[in-house]
Amino acid sequence: MAEESLLDSALVRLDEAARHLNVDADVIEKLKYPRETTKARLMIRMDDGSRKSFLAWRCRYDDTRGPTKGGIRFHPDATAEEVEMLAFWMTFKCAVMNLPYGGGKGAVQVDPRKLSKAELERLSRSYIQAFSRIIGPDRDIPAPDVYTNSMIMGWMADEYSQIVGQGSPAVITGKPLALGGSVGRSDATARGGYYLVGHLAEELGLTGALRIAIQGFGNAGQYIASLLANDGHTIVAVSDSGGAVHAAEGLNLDALMAAKNEGHSVVHTAGKNGHQVIAADELVGVECDVLVPAALENMIHKHNAPTVKARLVLELANGPVTPEADEILAQRDVVVLPDILANAGGVTVSYFEWVQNKQGYYWELEEIHTKLRTIMEREGRAIWQLSVDRGVTPRTAAYVHALSRLAEAIEAHGTQSYFDS
Repeated sequence: MAEESLLDSALVRLDEAARHLNVDADVIEKLKYPRETTKARLMIRMDDGSRKSFLAWRCRYDDTRGPTKGGIRFHPDATAEEVEMLAFWMTFKCAVMNLPYGGGKGAVQVDPRKLSKAELERLSRSYIQAFSRIIGPDRDIPAPDVYTNSMIMGWMADEYSQIVGQGSPAVITGKPLALGGSVGRSDATARGGYYLVGHLAEELGLTGALRIAIQGFGNAGQYIASLLANDGHTIVAVSDSGGAVHAAEGLNLDALMAAKNEGHSVVHTAGKNGHQVIAADELVGVECDVLVPAALENMIHKHNAPTVKARLVLELANGPVTPEADEILAQRDVVVLPDILANAGGVTVSYFEWVQNKQGYYWELEEIHTKLRTIMEREGRAIWQLSVDRGVTPRTAAYVHALSRLAEAIEAHGTQSYFDS
């Protein structure tokens, strides 16, 4: 897919949702384009004394419903077009969950695995130096994303506080607990998806012990595996950047976790506990009840969608299913719980962290889990009912649900029909 078509491919979802709502043309015009995308070149001193530059971006897509919110990823293939597409998705994700945010996203074009820890800190602080006028606790609030973590968020929050001359923990979420982070943030993305599947299990026809395949065994993949395994379900296949392993009778989760903690790929466990190596692209087609894409975008496409045997696809990654694959899965009666709902537990608990930072009062883990479950079940139920009532896929229903809230906010500022009258 050409880079210039990334946002266009995401806008397909907007056009589809608009066909099911009577929204003013002003609404679509505003949501077709990002409000602002800023590009910078970060120059840092490397450990060997040389200087090296890295391209970086921050996009604030739409702030009609509140300050923009979205992660910062460090990835060698990051582009401005990808950042804008992800910020578009964040706009709709926040609206789906009824959070008082718009959508944003940021990225640095870098392979962080090739940097020392000191270089990584300098790069992180350089990002904030470049974008300190763009972000802010009431303007644009970053968070972790691909290849960024709580340590990096702590550096960034500290740098911003030094620039503005006062402690500003609410400027960034996903921070270490000791620096104003929230309990429950580490597993929030997976836990939100877990609550969603549990709440809709009867409607989805998912009863009894289930077989689960997980594409991407990073943070979200590991947590969803643990949550589902603790409920008695069987993890039959997992993959990471190093390959995939499969065991029809169930993988040994302890062995997988130990391999990851030691810095190995999941394929390091092959040959033990019945684990067999399979090609990473074969994971999509393994025999299972639930397929969980928890890696990167466009992992399920028109070429492998026909091989999917799962009854449910739970999107913990952002945009893992292409529009073409969506159509194929719908024709085959495979239900897809879309990313803007299924993985929204992460941004929801980020919102809780921001609220706690603003209040200076911090909640207990049980309260975080209760509030997250309430929101996931409320919005999941509304979207499922909309899907049934309108005869559309859950993805289209989620975009209709979000667009109705965005339209209400945009129209409240006045539209052509208002001024014409």
